[in-house]
Amino acid sequence: MNLFSLLGIALALIAILGGNYLEGGHIGALLNGPAALIVLGGTLGASLVQTPFSVFKRALGMARWLLMPPRIDLEQGIQKVVDWSQTARSQGLLGLETLAEAEADDYARKGLQLLSDGALSEKIRATLELDLIAQESRDLQAAKLFEAMGGYAPTIGIIGAVLGLIHVMSNLEDASSLGQGIAVAFVATIYGVGFANLLLLPLAGRLKAAVSQQAQYREMLLEGLLSIAEGENPRSIELKLQGFMH
Repeated sequence: MNLFSLLGIALALIAILGGNYLEGGHIGALLNGPAALIVLGGTLGASLVQTPFSVFKRALGMARWLLMPPRIDLEQGIQKVVDWSQTARSQGLLGLETLAEAEADDYARKGLQLLSDGALSEKIRATLELDLIAQESRDLQAAKLFEAMGGYAPTIGIIGAVLGLIHVMSNLEDASSLGQGIAVAFVATIYGVGFANLLLLPLAGRLKAAVSQQAQYREMLLEGLLSIAEGENPRSIELKLQGFMH
């Protein structure tokens, strides 16, 4: 659980709602069902127009990374590569076949299978780099969906405000309700700007950072696997891969 993200969301909400309270406002004035429907429905609809279903589905699956990001342990990964190199040194590359079958990470398992099959370094690099680039591209597309939604939400909020004002202007004969009607109209703008800047854009940034960390981890695995294929000493491999720690 990413408690730092929870702290950031809570701090932002406390600051905004607290400021509203100090100015004499109340939470009830910010609750408006039609405004929420316009902003959330309009933003979702606009994002569906520009996004293939596969990307949208991937984005929904990645949204949990805001609070539960994938665990990337470079130090542990380096130790795994060193252990693989020691196995290859003592048992030969065929000894990695058993390790490949037990490996949970698909990327690492493919690399170990290529090694145990006796693939050349150029073949291993070409195969794993293609996987790395393809996976990173898919994940970045999903992250950019939330970035796009963060751009749509404020504009949809303005549309909601204008619709509310149109409704107010059509009832000018009831002067007593004008002030309240105008205030409700602008709630849609608050929803759009708040939704974008407190959730969607921070989520996009968090996902991009997680994708970058995963790509760095896979680059480390690739470099380690290539070093094993070239018969480098386990200690030399460890020293080389420690550069990724910085």
